[in-house]
Amino acid sequence: MSVKELPVREAFARMPPDVAETLRPYLPLISEDVVAEIQHEVPEYARPDDATYMANLRTGVEQALSLFLDRIGRPAAGAAEVTETYEAIGRGEAYEGRTLDAFQSALRLGARVAVRRFNEVADISALPDYAPAVLVEAVFVHLDQIAAAATAGYAEAQLHAAGELQRRRDRLVEMVTSQPPAPEEAVVDLAHAARWPVPATLAVIVVDRPPEGPAPRPLLPPEFLTRFDAWPGRIVVPDPEGPGRARDIEQALRGHRAALGPTVPLTDGGRSLRWATAALGLARRGILPDEKVVRCADHLSVLLLFQDESMADALGDELLAPLRQIRSPHRERLAETLLCWLQCGRNASEVAAVLGIHPQTARYRLRQLDELFGALLQDADARFELELVLRVRQLRLPAA
Repeated sequence: MSVKELPVREAFARMPPDVAETLRPYLPLISEDVVAEIQHEVPEYARPDDATYMANLRTGVEQALSLFLDRIGRPAAGAAEVTETYEAIGRGEAYEGRTLDAFQSALRLGARVAVRRFNEVADISALPDYAPAVLVEAVFVHLDQIAAAATAGYAEAQLHAAGELQRRRDRLVEMVTSQPPAPEEAVVDLAHAARWPVPATLAVIVVDRPPEGPAPRPLLPPEFLTRFDAWPGRIVVPDPEGPGRARDIEQALRGHRAALGPTVPLTDGGRSLRWATAALGLARRGILPDEKVVRCADHLSVLLLFQDESMADALGDELLAPLRQIRSPHRERLAETLLCWLQCGRNASEVAAVLGIHPQTARYRLRQLDELFGALLQDADARFELELVLRVRQLRLPAA
């Protein structure tokens, strides 16, 4: 026998068995009194116009009292039924989105009314002196078991609901970041099922796995959708341009390497994810800064340049071929000078100032470049392409 069963057995075993038969004829009347008192004192149960709800309330009260009388003198009788019945009620309260506060209040009130009415109708003179006290004890032991069973059912339903809710939210992350985009109606339906307020816009953040040690998840606002079952982790931010959003993101991801994709319409999260993933890859290589969250909106030109590096390399191999005849490190200095000249509007004096070299040195390098590239430097399209490939080369230097 478990410790919890001992007081239950004692409370019911000490009650004279004939008490149950004495009280049973009064059960309908006592049930009505309990129902009336609960409706009067507990607002959540005051639904006189709801016939179905009232019938269920009466049935519940009658069942609780009937189970109690069944157990008098027979402690094991009804214990399993109490557990099964009230676990189901607890689950029902959870599924309806209610707390157990009203249910617990109704239990305590019902117990007080039942004890008072039991003592009024029982033939006290025919019972042992200890019977009233034992009756009270048995009622509250029965009450405790009902409350425990309802709480267990409620907790079980909450765990199940939380698990199902998380599964729906996981599917929602996949849906809003899918390519091609999912139909908007499907996204909205799943969002409602996942209890996620449908935003007008969203953005996707990708979070890198920490290089060493465990991988703690960022603490995020509840309206952010997350998937951290694989790395990089994904976060869907609703209405990313809203007030306080930038602060929420920076605070939650402090210490994490992450990239924030562009703000997009509801069904275009796949694009935001794609850009954020590309930005995170560039941050890993040192091409983009990784001290804080990298925002794609701040680095669109770099993302464009590195969208297809093999194409940039092919163009660079063709345009920068004249530099290959120059030995390193002078080749690198000439490439740096050429990029600076293109960026400075082909002004030799400004090139010298930007690079911190003597104007004579700048003019010497520019004459060399003119000899190497010739008419190519007079072509506007060629100068544009040269600047592109030299910019890609320059951005790669920190990583190298």
